[in-house]
Amino acid sequence: MTAISVVRAEDLPLTEILGLYRAVEWFAYAKDPDKLVRALEGSSTIVAAHDGQTLVGLARVISDGASICYLQDILVLPSHHRRGIGRALAERALEQYPHVRQKVLITDDEPTQKAFYEALGYTQADEYPGGSVRAFIRFD
Repeated sequence: MTAISVVRAEDLPLTEILGLYRAVEWFAYAKDPDKLVRALEGSSTIVAAHDGQTLVGLARVISDGASICYLQDILVLPSHHRRGIGRALAERALEQYPHVRQKVLITDDEPTQKAFYEALGYTQADEYPGGSVRAFIRFD
């Protein structure tokens, strides 16, 4: 049974966090552990999935708590894919933001990710039925 819970950054051992990020091949995060720790500490909400004592998933939200929240870093160990853990992480992470109108995420251009986020109720910006919406990003 996988347990999903809200946690603090300091409650997660760095070795486990790095192992999870490396397992899903998010090496840009794993190559700078100090920056990853700062990112986690700066998150509004962190949700972890544990299978026994093993960290198998993580999601985090960055939010002002009023008008916007950004769903970031939904990761699940490949050995635990297709078990509903990603959905449970996203739902639990967003649970405390029902009053926030704008929920945003940016992800890679992979068909399985598109299907996953659409199943959670997200719409790709260029397909939004409520009118024209533009998304701009900048990576430095």
